[in-house]
Amino acid sequence: MKNIFYSLLFLFAMPLFGNAQANENLMYSSGRIYVVVAVLLAIFIGIIFYLIKIDRKIEKLKKGDH
Repeated sequence: MKNIFYSLLFLFAMPLFGNAQANENLMYSSGRIYVVVAVLLAIFIGIIFYLIKIDRKIEKLKKGDH
């Protein structure tokens, strides 16, 4: 059963990988790659700020216990 699932997944995923070069060229030519990079950067910066905020709260709670 597992082998059938992986075989079907492989067959359906192959066209996606074969078209990757065309999609990459389309992203560069239309300038959309910059939008993708900007969105990923914004998400990454948001996660970093969130982790810093959580870390400060944890440190504050640790100091409060002593």
